[in-house]
Amino acid sequence: MIIIKNNKTYSKGLIKIITYTICIGLFLLMTSCNRNSKDKEREEFDDALLTQSSDLQHSGEFEALFRLNIKYLKKAAKMKYNAGKGLCYLNMAGLNVSAGNYEKARFFFNEAEKDLVNSENPYHKATFYDTYSEYYYHLKIYNKAIEYNGKAFYYLNKAKKTKLSNKLLPILYVNKGAYYAHKGWLGTSLKSFTKANMLENSAYTNCMLAQYYLYVRKPDSAGIYIARADEKMLSHKTSDVESLWVYYTMGYYYNEVNNSEEAEKDLKKALEINIKTRRTYSSHIKGVYKSLAELYKKKNDGGKAYFYLKKYMEEEARFDAARFAAMNKSTEDFISEVKKESDWRKNDLPLLIALSISVLTISGVYVRKFINLLKIRKKTLSEERDELKSRVYNRKLEELMELARKNDSSFFLKFKELYPDFIKALLKINPDLENSELAFCAMLKFRFSSKEIADYTFVQHKSVQQKKYRIRKRLNIPGETDLYDFFENLKE
Repeated sequence: MIIIKNNKTYSKGLIKIITYTICIGLFLLMTSCNRNSKDKEREEFDDALLTQSSDLQHSGEFEALFRLNIKYLKKAAKMKYNAGKGLCYLNMAGLNVSAGNYEKARFFFNEAEKDLVNSENPYHKATFYDTYSEYYYHLKIYNKAIEYNGKAFYYLNKAKKTKLSNKLLPILYVNKGAYYAHKGWLGTSLKSFTKANMLENSAYTNCMLAQYYLYVRKPDSAGIYIARADEKMLSHKTSDVESLWVYYTMGYYYNEVNNSEEAEKDLKKALEINIKTRRTYSSHIKGVYKSLAELYKKKNDGGKAYFYLKKYMEEEARFDAARFAAMNKSTEDFISEVKKESDWRKNDLPLLIALSISVLTISGVYVRKFINLLKIRKKTLSEERDELKSRVYNRKLEELMELARKNDSSFFLKFKELYPDFIKALLKINPDLENSELAFCAMLKFRFSSKEIADYTFVQHKSVQQKKYRIRKRLNIPGETDLYDFFENLKE
């Protein structure tokens, strides 16, 4: 009986152990499934947010990009996904960098850093340091750009292999190549561009290699990659910004090899795309205008060179002001939308208050800095514009004097176009002056001697002297006044 009782007791204990083991196993399985489900949900969040943000930015869809990040910021709050919030802030930081709004970019970097650098996912750290390195590159602080690019590589090597991590790797190499090129480390730069092209082999990576070879004055090598970039652009679906880069690089290349027709055609295409994307990549449109000005300057077409330099200056002044006003307004709208959400955690309230205060304070400080910078830029560009304007004027003047030497019938007509105020001033003194007398005055303004005028107009020297005497009478010029000085200083 004792044996039977002990057997029953043993059986009950065994059943309990088995039951507990099954329960613990089920709990661990459910926890693991829940964790895997949460990880998958977050990976899908990251992929959707970053892919869509990149597409919208590359197509110049400014407002849609802000709306997307507002949507995902709310979604991250509901998911209690801090790194998701950080990615939204990072997107806005990157947008402000590409648009040149560096003060506001720094603010959003600070917000993104809190959530991404402390993330358990190494990819989040890698993408944060990559975007931060671009910020320092735009500021021309290349040592910092290289430092953060190195950190991005370090964390990406620790990250799980995903579609996003594979996409980020060639970007890191392209950026590394650009940073080292500006430091003068051309060997490292070329290796980085080559590695990026091996990984991605896109229109953009081929363009970067072409840009490198143009930079080191090897147009033959650049031409190989230009052809590949063009082929990739035509055979694959490229974003507007990637196509813009291809056309811009081809224009640069053809200008270097003195194929001005192809250079003009490609730069005009780049300009067309740039008008569409300028709100997210504003620095490009100024570069295209400037390249066109340099192209026409090289072609000795001073008129068009002056036109595009003027467009460059106007675009810089007009669009910079509009860009910052639009971005500040959109950022304020972004903050207002976030404030309306009732599901934000309480400790997010100080962040929102800080956002609001920072928008106001940063805007004021930045505007002052921006105005000072703009003044310096305008002064430099004004000097270049005046130089071009002077060149255009001198060329027209030389053409006009050549018409006078040939006694060309179009001389007086062209003269009136170049010096309308001079003719008005003469007619104000004597409205009855004839065209032949006005043309004679024009030749005196050019300080042609009596002998030169006689030779050019096929008359005797004595006749020219008589005409000078009549002009004095008709214009009431005193005898002691030098005739050439009178016409030189004549104003309406």
